[in-house]
Amino acid sequence: MKVTGALRARLAEIEMMVFDVDGVLTEGGIFYVDTGAEGKMFDVKDGLGIRVAGSAGLKTAIMTGRSSRVVERRARDLRMLDVLERVADKAAALRRLADEKGMSLAHIAFMGDDLNDREAIRAAGVSFAPADAAPEIKEIADLVTDAPGGKGAARQAVEAVLKAQDRWEKAVDDYLAGLAERDRSRRTAEGK
Repeated sequence: MKVTGALRARLAEIEMMVFDVDGVLTEGGIFYVDTGAEGKMFDVKDGLGIRVAGSAGLKTAIMTGRSSRVVERRARDLRMLDVLERVADKAAALRRLADEKGMSLAHIAFMGDDLNDREAIRAAGVSFAPADAAPEIKEIADLVTDAPGGKGAARQAVEAVLKAQDRWEKAVDDYLAGLAERDRSRRTAEGK
Protein backbone atom coordinates (compact mmCIF):
# COMPACT_ATOMS: atom_id res chain seq x y z
CA MET A 1 0.00 0.00 0.00
CA LYS A 2 1.72 3.15 -1.20
CA VAL A 3 0.88 6.45 0.48
CA THR A 4 1.73 9.59 -1.48
CA GLY A 5 2.70 12.89 0.15
CA ALA A 6 -0.65 14.56 -0.55
CA LEU A 7 -2.58 11.57 0.79
CA ARG A 8 -0.31 11.39 3.83
CA ALA A 9 -1.30 14.97 4.67
CA ARG A 10 -5.00 14.02 4.48
CA LEU A 11 -4.41 10.91 6.62
CA ALA A 12 -2.70 13.11 9.21
CA GLU A 13 -6.02 14.98 9.66
CA ILE A 14 -8.14 11.88 10.40
CA GLU A 15 -9.83 11.85 13.82
CA MET A 16 -12.28 8.97 13.29
CA MET A 17 -12.32 5.74 11.32
CA VAL A 18 -15.58 4.09 10.29
CA PHE A 19 -15.61 0.46 9.15
CA ASP A 20 -18.15 -1.57 7.23
CA VAL A 21 -18.49 -5.09 8.64
CA ASP A 22 -19.14 -7.82 6.04
CA GLY A 23 -16.19 -7.89 3.67
CA VAL A 24 -14.13 -5.43 5.74
CA LEU A 25 -14.02 -6.62 9.36
CA THR A 26 -14.99 -10.11 8.19
CA GLU A 27 -14.22 -12.09 5.04
CA GLY A 28 -17.81 -11.47 4.01
CA GLY A 29 -19.28 -14.84 4.91
CA ILE A 30 -22.31 -15.19 7.14
CA PHE A 31 -23.12 -18.52 8.72
CA TYR A 32 -26.33 -19.63 10.39
CA VAL A 33 -26.84 -22.41 12.91
CA ASP A 34 -29.97 -24.53 13.35
CA THR A 35 -31.21 -22.31 16.18
CA GLY A 36 -31.34 -19.39 13.74
CA ALA A 37 -28.35 -17.66 15.28
CA GLU A 38 -25.96 -15.86 12.97
CA GLY A 39 -22.20 -16.02 13.19
CA LYS A 40 -19.28 -14.05 11.80
CA MET A 41 -15.55 -14.54 12.05
CA PHE A 42 -13.40 -11.53 12.89
CA ASP A 43 -9.63 -11.20 12.55
CA VAL A 44 -7.67 -10.69 15.78
CA LYS A 45 -5.06 -8.56 13.99
CA ASP A 46 -7.77 -6.16 12.86
CA GLY A 47 -9.10 -6.11 16.41
CA LEU A 48 -5.72 -5.33 17.91
CA GLY A 49 -5.20 -2.56 15.36
CA ILE A 50 -8.55 -1.03 16.30
CA ARG A 51 -7.66 -1.25 20.02
CA VAL A 52 -4.32 0.46 19.30
CA ALA A 53 -6.24 3.19 17.45
CA GLY A 54 -8.37 3.69 20.55
CA SER A 55 -5.32 3.91 22.78
CA ALA A 56 -4.07 6.69 20.50
CA GLY A 57 -7.34 8.60 20.90
CA LEU A 58 -8.55 7.85 17.37
CA LYS A 59 -12.32 7.33 17.40
CA THR A 60 -13.62 4.18 15.69
CA ALA A 61 -17.09 3.16 14.57
CA ILE A 62 -18.94 0.44 12.72
CA MET A 63 -21.47 1.14 9.98
CA THR A 64 -23.37 -1.76 8.45
CA GLY A 65 -26.47 -2.40 6.42
CA ARG A 66 -27.29 -5.41 8.58
CA SER A 67 -28.09 -5.85 12.25
CA SER A 68 -26.38 -8.44 14.42
CA ARG A 69 -25.76 -9.02 18.11
CA VAL A 70 -22.41 -10.51 17.08
CA VAL A 71 -21.39 -7.16 15.59
CA GLU A 72 -22.55 -5.32 18.70
CA ARG A 73 -20.49 -7.66 20.86
CA ARG A 74 -17.41 -7.22 18.68
CA ALA A 75 -17.78 -3.44 18.93
CA ARG A 76 -18.00 -3.68 22.74
CA ASP A 77 -14.93 -5.94 22.85
CA LEU A 78 -12.99 -3.40 20.79
CA ARG A 79 -14.39 -0.44 22.77
CA MET A 80 -15.94 1.09 19.67
CA LEU A 81 -18.58 3.53 20.90
CA ASP A 82 -20.56 4.04 17.70
CA VAL A 83 -22.36 1.14 16.03
CA LEU A 84 -24.66 2.14 13.21
CA GLU A 85 -26.76 -0.80 12.00
CA ARG A 86 -29.41 -1.23 9.30
CA VAL A 87 -27.95 1.71 7.43
CA ALA A 88 -29.31 1.96 3.89
CA ASP A 89 -27.71 5.28 2.92
CA LYS A 90 -24.19 5.14 4.32
CA ALA A 91 -23.17 8.56 2.96
CA ALA A 92 -26.09 10.25 4.73
CA ALA A 93 -25.31 8.29 7.91
CA LEU A 94 -21.65 9.35 7.67
CA ARG A 95 -22.72 13.01 7.39
CA ARG A 96 -25.04 12.63 10.43
CA LEU A 97 -22.25 10.99 12.41
CA ALA A 98 -19.89 13.85 11.51
CA ASP A 99 -22.51 16.37 12.66
CA GLU A 100 -23.14 14.49 15.92
CA LYS A 101 -19.39 14.40 16.65
CA GLY A 102 -18.87 18.01 15.60
CA MET A 103 -16.38 16.95 12.92
CA SER A 104 -15.81 17.72 9.32
CA LEU A 105 -16.13 14.79 6.91
CA ALA A 106 -12.53 15.63 5.95
CA HIS A 107 -11.53 14.25 9.36
CA ILE A 108 -13.35 10.93 8.94
CA ALA A 109 -12.00 7.89 7.11
CA PHE A 110 -14.35 5.19 5.83
CA MET A 111 -13.51 1.65 4.79
CA GLY A 112 -15.93 -0.27 2.59
CA ASP A 113 -15.82 -3.09 0.09
CA ASP A 114 -18.94 -3.22 -2.04
CA LEU A 115 -21.42 -1.18 -4.04
CA ASN A 116 -23.55 -0.19 -1.03
CA ASP A 117 -20.44 1.55 0.37
CA ARG A 118 -19.76 3.61 -2.77
CA GLU A 119 -21.30 6.92 -1.73
CA ALA A 120 -19.77 6.80 1.77
CA ILE A 121 -16.39 6.17 0.14
CA ARG A 122 -16.92 9.26 -2.00
CA ALA A 123 -18.09 11.35 0.99
CA ALA A 124 -15.33 10.48 3.46
CA GLY A 125 -12.22 12.57 3.93
CA VAL A 126 -10.12 9.48 3.18
CA SER A 127 -11.45 6.16 1.91
CA PHE A 128 -10.03 2.67 2.15
CA ALA A 129 -10.93 -0.58 0.42
CA PRO A 130 -9.66 -4.09 1.15
CA ALA A 131 -7.66 -5.91 -1.54
CA ASP A 132 -10.66 -8.08 -2.43
CA ALA A 133 -13.22 -5.26 -2.65
CA ALA A 134 -15.48 -4.93 -5.67
CA PRO A 135 -13.53 -3.49 -8.63
CA GLU A 136 -15.73 -0.37 -8.71
CA ILE A 137 -14.87 0.33 -5.08
CA LYS A 138 -11.13 -0.23 -5.46
CA GLU A 139 -11.19 2.18 -8.39
CA ILE A 140 -12.55 5.09 -6.32
CA ALA A 141 -10.96 4.40 -2.91
CA ASP A 142 -8.02 6.57 -1.89
CA LEU A 143 -6.11 3.52 -0.60
CA VAL A 144 -6.50 -0.19 -1.29
CA THR A 145 -4.92 -2.39 1.35
CA ASP A 146 -2.68 -5.32 0.49
CA ALA A 147 -4.77 -7.53 2.79
CA PRO A 148 -8.28 -8.75 1.99
CA GLY A 149 -11.31 -8.05 4.16
CA GLY A 150 -11.37 -9.90 7.44
CA LYS A 151 -7.67 -10.72 7.15
CA GLY A 152 -5.84 -7.60 8.26
CA ALA A 153 -7.27 -4.91 5.96
CA ALA A 154 -8.65 -2.82 8.84
CA ARG A 155 -5.32 -3.12 10.67
CA GLN A 156 -3.46 -1.79 7.61
CA ALA A 157 -5.87 1.14 7.40
CA VAL A 158 -5.35 1.99 11.08
CA GLU A 159 -1.58 1.74 10.68
CA ALA A 160 -1.67 4.03 7.62
CA VAL A 161 -3.55 6.70 9.58
CA LEU A 162 -1.44 6.50 12.74
CA LYS A 163 1.85 6.33 10.82
CA ALA A 164 0.85 9.41 8.81
CA GLN A 165 0.27 11.11 12.16
CA ASP A 166 3.62 9.82 13.50
CA ARG A 167 1.71 8.14 16.34
CA TRP A 168 1.89 4.42 15.52
CA GLU A 169 4.88 3.50 17.72
CA LYS A 170 3.64 5.46 20.74
CA ALA A 171 0.13 4.06 20.32
CA VAL A 172 1.52 0.51 20.30
CA ASP A 173 3.65 1.26 23.37
CA ASP A 174 0.66 2.77 25.19
CA TYR A 175 -1.54 -0.20 24.29
CA LEU A 176 1.06 -2.70 25.52
CA ALA A 177 1.64 -0.70 28.73
CA GLY A 178 -2.11 -0.79 29.34
CA LEU A 179 -2.13 -4.58 28.91
CA ALA A 180 0.73 -4.95 31.37
CA GLU A 181 -1.04 -2.70 33.91
CA ARG A 182 -4.30 -4.66 33.61
CA ASP A 183 -2.33 -7.89 34.12
CA ARG A 184 -0.64 -6.49 37.24
CA SER A 185 -4.00 -5.31 38.61
CA ARG A 186 -5.58 -8.69 37.97
CA ARG A 187 -2.76 -10.55 39.70
CA THR A 188 -2.91 -8.16 42.67
CA ALA A 189 -6.67 -8.67 42.96
CA GLU A 190 -6.17 -12.43 42.86
CA GLY A 191 -3.46 -12.19 45.53
CA LYS A 192 -0.68 -13.52 43.32
